[in-house]
Amino acid sequence: MRLLLLTFAQNLSFSEIQLEKILSQPLTEVLTLPGLQQELNSLDTNLLKKSLPRAGGILAKELPPFYNWLKNELGVKRVPDSPDHTTTWVIGFLHNQKSLTHLVELHRPVPRLALEASIPRLVEIFEGVEDVQVRQEWQKAIAALCLVLVVAARQQDRVGVAM
Repeated sequence: MRLLLLTFAQNLSFSEIQLEKILSQPLTEVLTLPGLQQELNSLDTNLLKKSLPRAGGILAKELPPFYNWLKNELGVKRVPDSPDHTTTWVIGFLHNQKSLTHLVELHRPVPRLALEASIPRLVEIFEGVEDVQVRQEWQKAIAALCLVLVVAARQQDRVGVAM
């Protein structure tokens, strides 16, 4: 949990205390939070789009071992069979063709603990990018999208416990 909060705090404009509060709120409230909207709106989509070929290459190289780790170490059953899924989704999001609610629906089957454990490693995939601005923008984008996923997963767990 600490590593997850630290990953979000390092890549987004939220303190760990703010993040703990955000993570305890319902998804519908979080999606309308001015702070989250500001994070998403502050993404340099031009830089992200311009660097997509480079990011796609990184994802193509790094995601297969990441997916193997998810499957073999964390026991996630439904893992994409290629990095194309993630790359296509990020491109669709950047081009406003994919929504956050669609992203949440795609990840509902992923157990919350596995999701939370995987995020620091996923954000770290871009650590080797030499261009600091490109690296930080991709890490921020992935962290922002993953924050929404964690909120949704925690909400799902709370609802499941309440039943």
